[in-house]
Amino acid sequence: MSRRGLKSPLIRTALLTAAGLMALSACGGAEAGPKLELTAALPDEPADGTVLRVGDPATQVALETSGAIDDLDIDIEWANITGGPKTLEAFRADAIDIGSVADIPPLFAHWTGTDVRIVAARETVDPETHPTYELGVAPGADVTSIEDLEGKKIAYSPGQAQGALVLNVLREAGLSQDDVELVEMQSVDDAFSIALGSKQVDVAPLQQALVKTYLAKYERDGATTIESGVRDDAWTLYAPTTVLEDADKAAAIKEYVAAWAEAQLWISEHPDEFAEAFYVDHEGLSPEDAKYVVDAYGQYAVPTSWDDFIARHQVTVDTLVEGQDQEPLDVSTIYDRRFEKAIAAALEGEGSQ
Repeated sequence: MSRRGLKSPLIRTALLTAAGLMALSACGGAEAGPKLELTAALPDEPADGTVLRVGDPATQVALETSGAIDDLDIDIEWANITGGPKTLEAFRADAIDIGSVADIPPLFAHWTGTDVRIVAARETVDPETHPTYELGVAPGADVTSIEDLEGKKIAYSPGQAQGALVLNVLREAGLSQDDVELVEMQSVDDAFSIALGSKQVDVAPLQQALVKTYLAKYERDGATTIESGVRDDAWTLYAPTTVLEDADKAAAIKEYVAAWAEAQLWISEHPDEFAEAFYVDHEGLSPEDAKYVVDAYGQYAVPTSWDDFIARHQVTVDTLVEGQDQEPLDVSTIYDRRFEKAIAAALEGEGSQ
C-alpha cells in the first residue's frame, strides 16, 4: 500500500439502525463545501474539518488490518451499513456520503428518484470458477440444473443484485418469467435461506457467505445448491450527486476510492488475514466458514478502464428494462469517470513502487 501522508485521521464508527439514521445525519452534517460541477476537475484536497461518511465495513476492516488506515489524509466516519436497501435508505436520510454495493442498487436508486453516480468498480479475477452466488435448492425440490427451474417458485428481490441474477439465469436457461413463479421478498440477512429451508420457495440465490451455513442446516434434509451459469461479480461504490457537487466531499471521495482500490488488492493478497479480521471477528463466522467464503470468492480485480465493466452493466440494465418494465437507461450516464482516472493513477503509482 502506498503512503498517503502523516496526518492523523479522525476515525469514527457508527452502528446504524433504521431509527438511528437521522441522528447520524445530524452528527455528520458539517457545513457544505463549495459547489462543484459534475464535469469539473476533482479537487486534490478537502478543506480541514471535512468528514466523509462511509458505509463500507469490509474495506474499513481491510484498511485497519493492513495498517493502511494510518496513511489516509481524510477524516472518515464509518457506518456499519451494507446492502442496497439499507444504503439507499441511508442516502435518503442524509446519513452517509458513499456506499458499497453490487451493480443493481445504483440502478434502482436512479429509477426510484435518487440521483447517484458510480465512483468505483470491482470484479473478480476468475468469475467462472469463483461466482458470488449459487442457487440454493430447497429440500425435496427436483432441481439439478437451471433448465429445471421451469414451474418452480423462485425467491426474487427486484431492487437487489439477486433479482437481476434471477432474470439473467432465466434468460440463460431459455425461460421467461411466465415459466416460473417469482416470490418477491427482500434478501436481508438469512431470509432466503429460511425461505428455502421452510419450503416457501424452491430456489433462491445465495451469497457464498450463506451457502455453507444453508447446507449445514438443511443438507441432511435434501437441500443442495447448483451453479447459476451467469456472471455475477460486479461490485461498486456509489454516491448521491448532491455529495459529488460538494467540492470538499468530492475531494475526500477521490482520496477514498484510491485507498479502496488498494484495499481490494490487499484483500486478494492476504485472504487468511482478511478472513480472520472480517468474516470471523466482524461477521461472526467460524474460521472454517470464513476460509470457505474467501476461497469461494477468489481474488479481486480493480479495472483501471471501465469500458468493459460498463458494457456488461448495460446488458444487465437491458435485462431489467425488459423483465421489470423499467425505463430505458444509458448506464454510462451514471458513472463518474473522473474517479476512474483517480483509481488508475493510484494503482499505476502503486505498481511502480
